[in-house]
Amino acid sequence: MRKKGQHFLVDASIIERIARYAELAPDDYVLEIGPGPGNLTKALAAKAGRVFAVEVDPVLAADLHGLFHNVVVIKGDALKVELPEYNKIVSNLPYQISSKITYRLLARPFDLAVLMYQSEFARRMVARPGTKEYGRLGLIAGYLCHTEILERVPRSAFRPIPEVESSIVRLRPRDHDVDAGMFIKFAERLFGFRRKKVKSALAYMGFSEDNLAMMDAALLDKRPEELMPEEAAGLIAKAIKS
Repeated sequence: MRKKGQHFLVDASIIERIARYAELAPDDYVLEIGPGPGNLTKALAAKAGRVFAVEVDPVLAADLHGLFHNVVVIKGDALKVELPEYNKIVSNLPYQISSKITYRLLARPFDLAVLMYQSEFARRMVARPGTKEYGRLGLIAGYLCHTEILERVPRSAFRPIPEVESSIVRLRPRDHDVDAGMFIKFAERLFGFRRKKVKSALAYMGFSEDNLAMMDAALLDKRPEELMPEEAAGLIAKAIKS
């Protein structure tokens, strides 16, 4: 499973805390990505109404079938399968798909997410403008959600033991004016020109001189990593209006 980036959480106390952080209730429908042997799945199933467990490994998926009465096992790649309707996400995410699966999940509606990441990734997710960790991930997550690192998790809590420490992150969606999918695509393109001024980056992205003339000159003079999430959203909103 190292090739798939999966390190299974085996520490019972941490598993229980994750389930508690998710504030689960009998009417919650939970999405779990990469359940593996079902250690976390068991804790989620004990508190939620239903758990959708998406597992790419056919052997692990087969082992999970019928193990819990309220768990629906979905065999397939979480980046490609059709995802069900859910209101919460609780997962020890496979390291290798952290960015791609996070953007996919952020583009969809949910009430709350509790996710395990490598600590470096978690720091970038909660980073703010002006810090060295701030980038595309911090911009996107900061606009769409209230983000917080709840605790760091030692390597010894996993099998096989990873080379890095991990962190538990909780996401609570915030109100936003720009469509989530549109904002993610904009941020991804913008940070393709992160060393350029925003004005030059937008020009490369196809924004016309008329578009740029309607935007705040001070924002256009910044670099992408200096933009507040709300400032980036404002640029999109003005472009749409024009």
